[in-house]
Amino acid sequence: QVQLVESGGGLVQAGGSLRLSCAASGRTFSMSALGWFRQGPGKEREFVAGISSGGGSISYADSAKGRFTISKHNANNTGDLQMNNLKSEDTAVYYCAAKKSGVVRAYAEAYDYWGQGTQVTVSS
Repeated sequence: QVQLVESGGGLVQAGGSLRLSCAASGRTFSMSALGWFRQGPGKEREFVAGISSGGGSISYADSAKGRFTISKHNANNTGDLQMNNLKSEDTAVYYCAAKKSGVVRAYAEAYDYWGQGTQVTVSS
């Protein structure tokens, strides 16, 4: 069992940066792939970025490539999503999620554990 808590969301101007963090409890986090998803107003939840259990495999949505960086820190059971050059369309609730297995996947159904979400609002 893994419990996840996100932090770091907030209000930022377009072009600015935010760093989201995901704190995990549970002994299996190091064996779990980690993903970040978001759900904007009136939109479906979408994949943003994912990283394998050991960090050797990383995947980004096209919208995140070149602007977002995902990382995973097994030593302290945390993961981060660094978001740069934010745009108004990045406004959403951001969720971190973990899989029981270590292989990264880009769809929500593959993830077993979810945080409560953190709001990111980008003003234009």
